[in-house]
Amino acid sequence: MYRAKNFIERYYGVHSNFPVGVDEAGRGPIAGPVIACACYIPESLRLRGIADSKTLSHEKRERIFKKITKIKEIKYSFGMVYPKTIDRINIRNATFVAMKRALRRLKVPFDFILVDGFEIPGIKVPQRGVIKGDAKINSIALAGILAKVKRDKMMEKYALRYPEYGFEKHKGYPTREHLEKIKIFGISPIHRKSFKPVKEVLCLR
Repeated sequence: MYRAKNFIERYYGVHSNFPVGVDEAGRGPIAGPVIACACYIPESLRLRGIADSKTLSHEKRERIFKKITKIKEIKYSFGMVYPKTIDRINIRNATFVAMKRALRRLKVPFDFILVDGFEIPGIKVPQRGVIKGDAKINSIALAGILAKVKRDKMMEKYALRYPEYGFEKHKGYPTREHLEKIKIFGISPIHRKSFKPVKEVLCLR
């Protein structure tokens, strides 16, 4: 796992004092928001156990989240886009909006952005999209973990409001159980109406 500054200098030949990593959670679910996180890790800080959030257990992500939020030197911020807006502008554009919001809220004078996957349109600060960046660069990986835990916690709260859907289990992803639930109970206010499984249920009613 590369530190962001080292990665930028090695692969792009650019010096950066405050590089940030950006990643998201929630592109695939059919319910709930998409959440992005922008994260700055000081060059001098050594972190262990950071990896692509998809390779970590729920418990491991939770432990990392609790640990990181106590380290004042690490700066991070979140940006969210909710289902109604996702339906209006599509999930790709909603993801970029969430990322821009996270960057605007980050209290660091960042001078280079590393994004998991693709570059963010309309950003003036130098940036690079890094394919599988969450498995290569520490700040992207940590941003992905923080975004995932943040979103999971939100879905657990939604589960209390809409207990019939089991959001605490599948976090809004289209599992077999989730699809059966929406066939029985219809859709909730946090379902994404533009997503195919939800549209199919709406067409049956």
